Amino acid sequence: MEYTSGAASWQKALRRLVAVLLPRRPRQRRPFWSVGVPLIALAAGLLFTTTATTAGGTALREDRRPQLTELIEDRRAQVAANEERAATLRGELENRTAVLANSDGPIREQQQRANASRAAAGFTALTGTGLTVELNDAPQLSNLPEGASNDDLVVHQGDVQAVVNALWAGGAEAMSIMNVRVLATSAVRCVGNTLLLHGRVYSPPFKIVAIGDPAVLRQALAASEGVRWFRDAVDNYQLGYSETPGTVTVPAFEDSTTLRSATVPAVPQ
Repeated sequence: MEYTSGAASWQKALRRLVAVLLPRRPRQRRPFWSVGVPLIALAAGLLFTTTATTAGGTALREDRRPQLTELIEDRRAQVAANEERAATLRGELENRTAVLANSDGPIREQQQRANASRAAAGFTALTGTGLTVELNDAPQLSNLPEGASNDDLVVHQGDVQAVVNALWAGGAEAMSIMNVRVLATSAVRCVGNTLLLHGRVYSPPFKIVAIGDPAVLRQALAASEGVRWFRDAVDNYQLGYSETPGTVTVPAFEDSTTLRSATVPAVPQ
């Protein structure tokens, strides 16, 4: 049997009376906004926190071109320093080989054999009649021609390759791009509107020099479909293109000759 105090019994009776006189209202669901607003506020807070962490205390839209320019210049200086050191080491190696050749017959024979192939391999400078081809971006235009984009106003990798291939097809004996000797292992690549050749970056205008018969070289350029396309763009978008015959000099190749990969060509059956 349960015993309650007088006060507790009175309170219990009062609650029963209120329940009888005031019927219980049906439970209403909380509107969506009362639940969604806190969730949206939480998501916004997380977004702001992530953005601040990513920005590292700086504006995300801050112009960082000066930083990129400084980084590029630092890398160029490092490449130049490494090339200078490599050239010094190659010179020391050649000098020591020459000293050994004076007293070692087999070394002397191999050195003479290598020297006989230096010109054909591109390790000696050559001078002769030839052709200089120059390609350049179009000037900055306030109004682009109808149907054109900024991509149509710059020299592309395919344009440089078309000229190089046409000159080789025209019987060029030696060639250089931006005063850098071009060998069979040279690769012409473009990054944006800049040229990447043997680890160095060059900006337009791009100058290509070839030793050979100027008339034959010009005929080969005229016969190249890729060169014709570029000449059409010259007329339409004011790109730069010129051919200058005369006596030219192609420098010796001075970079590393190490091959990263090679394949044996298939023998025709």
